[in-house]
Amino acid sequence: MDWLKILLGVLCVWRITHLLSAEDGPWLLLVRLRSTLGAGFWGQLIGCFYCLSLYVAAPIAFELGRVWTDRLLLWPALSAGAILLERITEERRSRIEDFYTEDSVKDAEENHVLR
Repeated sequence: MDWLKILLGVLCVWRITHLLSAEDGPWLLLVRLRSTLGAGFWGQLIGCFYCLSLYVAAPIAFELGRVWTDRLLLWPALSAGAILLERITEERRSRIEDFYTEDSVKDAEENHVLR
């Protein structure tokens, strides 16, 4: 199996899953979709990155795998790769958000400090 295709598959699963579960989308379409789905099964599915990544990974694994054993092994592997990417990027986002707070901006403005 080609490693480049597997890597691209992981990136595709992460991107699509992140788009559906966490981003606003153009014209707030994805926000509206999530609010329309509500708290039912579909709303919980699209709100959970881990669950959604399994559903997104299934067709990609089917396309990348040549035989059924490859497809069955690729399905959770692509999801796991996307989950690892999400954890890495989520940790980095939280560190950036912790560093930049509104209080630090107010302090800088009050002290006339330019950054």
